[in-house]
This record gives sequence, C-alpha cells and structure tokens, in this order.
Amino acid sequence: MSLRLDNEISTSLRESVRGWSERNLMPSAADRDQRSYFDESLYRQLDTELGIMNMTLPETLGGTDLNIDATLIAIESLSEFDPGIAISYLSQELLFSHQLYQTWKHSGEDIPARHADILKQKALSGMAMTEPDAGTDVLGMRTTATQNDDGFMLNGVKQWITNGTVGRYFLVYARTGEQRRDISLFLVDAETQGLTRSSCGEKMGMRSSPTGILTFQNCKIPLDSCVGQYHEGLRPMLRNLGAERLGLAAQSVGIANTCMRIMREYAGSRRAFDHPIADFGQIQSMLAMSYAKLKAMKSLLHDTTQAYIDQLPDASMDADATKLFCAIGGEEISRMAIQVLGANGYSAAYPVERLHRDAVLLSIGGGTNEALEKNITRLLMK
Repeated sequence: MSLRLDNEISTSLRESVRGWSERNLMPSAADRDQRSYFDESLYRQLDTELGIMNMTLPETLGGTDLNIDATLIAIESLSEFDPGIAISYLSQELLFSHQLYQTWKHSGEDIPARHADILKQKALSGMAMTEPDAGTDVLGMRTTATQNDDGFMLNGVKQWITNGTVGRYFLVYARTGEQRRDISLFLVDAETQGLTRSSCGEKMGMRSSPTGILTFQNCKIPLDSCVGQYHEGLRPMLRNLGAERLGLAAQSVGIANTCMRIMREYAGSRRAFDHPIADFGQIQSMLAMSYAKLKAMKSLLHDTTQAYIDQLPDASMDADATKLFCAIGGEEISRMAIQVLGANGYSAAYPVERLHRDAVLLSIGGGTNEALEKNITRLLMK
C-alpha cells in the first residue's frame, strides 16, 4: 500500500494553505471575481511562499515526491477562499505537471531532457483536450498532428482551456491516425509560431481563472514533443481523468466547507421574532442536511483517494462517483447557504453568492454529471 500523508503533515499542510489563503486570497477574491482578473503575481506565491508546486514529482524534477493527496489538500484549502485560483493550480499541477511525469513513468522510457527541464521551471501551464464540437465526446476531436521528417504540424482549435491565455506550456491531445483511437499527446510551447490564443469571454463563475481558446494553424513542433507512445494518447488521458476528477471533487469540498461555516455562523447570530434563526425548524433542516452531505463528501473523497493511490481495480469508477457526488453536494450546500442568509446570501455582501456560481462549473468540467452517470453504469454492468 502506498502511504498517504501522516496526520501531522496533513494537518500542517492544510493549516498552512488555509492560513495563507485567508490572508492573501480572501481580501481580494470578490474584486478579482468582479473584474475577471487573474493575478499572476499572487498565483506565483503558491510556489515562492507556500512551496506547493510539483508536489507529486520527484526531487530531481523540483518536486517533493508526495502522493496526490497532498495536492488535493492544497486544492481543497485554496477553494475555500478562491476556487478560481484553485482551478488554475489544479490545471497546472494535475493536468500538466503530474500528467507529463506520470505519462513518461508509465511508458517505461526515460523522460526527455527538454521535458524534465520544463517541469523544473514550474511555469504556469495547462492541458488542452476540449474542442468547440468535442467535449464529453473526446474521441470526436478534430485537431490533427501530422508527422514529417523533423517534427509535427498541428492544426485545429481547443476551447475552454484553463490558463489558456496565460500559460507557457500545454499538453495537447491531437488526432494522429485514421482510427478513432489514434490520438497522441504533445508538449507544446505557447510561444510556438502558428499558435494563437484568445479569451473565451465572460463566465458565470471561476472568473479569477483565465479560460482561453488555442488555435493551431500549421503550428510546427519538434519530434520530441510527443509525450509517451505515438498513437497512445488515450491511455494517459484515461489514467489522468481520475486525478482530475478527484481534484474537482476536492474543490467542491472546499466550497462546501466555507458555505457551511458561513451559514452556521449566520444562523447563530441573525435574529427573527426574538430568536436566533437557528431555532427554527426550516433552518435546522438546511444546516443539518448540509452538514451530513459535507461529511459524506469528505469521507468519500478520503477513501477514493486511497484507492487511487493504491491503484485498486475500481479506482476509476470510484473517482467518477466521487466527483459526481461531491459536485452535486457542493452545489446544493452553497445553494442552502444562500437560502439561510436570505437577501444577504443573494447579494455580494457574503461570498456564498460567488462560491455558488463557482460550484456550478464542477457539475460540467472534467466530465459532466450525465457523462459520469453513464460511465459508472457501464462499469457496473461489467
């Protein structure tokens, strides 16, 4: 069995990230949300002050050689204060750095020197899989990579890419053959000629995280850009989806943590009819059910993370179930927080309004609730 963080280290990491986030993220979170502003200098402090970049990578690649539970603790703790910053971190840590390293590790080949150097940089990065007409149906992607003597030529469009307008490097999935499963994974420098970037525009939530469109027009990349085996990009994609979905589940838990705390404090201090509103049965129902859901979310995330670390047979299905349950729970708890706070919850006076908007994405990104239900049922029937 692979070991999780022991309780002392886990508690220390959680308190460290929470404390930093409360001091540095919370005071300006509403302003960044309102302006759809990504503060890159603030984001960089996740490395320079907290040291939470590359946590699942070995020390030789600038990492701390920890299991994925360390990254999930960081994601959950950041999400309590600014889920937008947290999803940019998730994209860099789980969808880029973790996936790049793990793909080479599972290939049985040594990681190329250029790829290793890029990981050591800890540059703001991301992953590009979704397209305008291919989201849940990833095998319907149309972006192509045509091989020639000295490299590959990329053509196509990727959309809804986290860190898309600001990242330096991206892992890009592209079609490399005639068969539906002929997909390969490529490491692409955003400064490569033939790659242009634009914003996806205003979003409902997660506004402090930049979301972009990557357009490839005869974008030439070197031969060593291919990550892992040629035509075998589907394998690392499926392998990493579990990590992504656990990360998104951790975001839901973080959002629910803050909403639970705010509605509990508010229900104890807000008075109506000469009583704290916590004395009323309707409020008690919302508080009690939210607490029960949150406890279940935390337990499920904890157990599935261990299954993922231990590579148990049902870990993929359990990751789907965890993300599905936590996304629904986070959305429901944030909605209950708004209801408990009434007009205050509906306004920007309290962060629950912002957190609820952020929570909605987690039922869409990384596999919609409906797609996960389909996946779970298919696996159960096996």
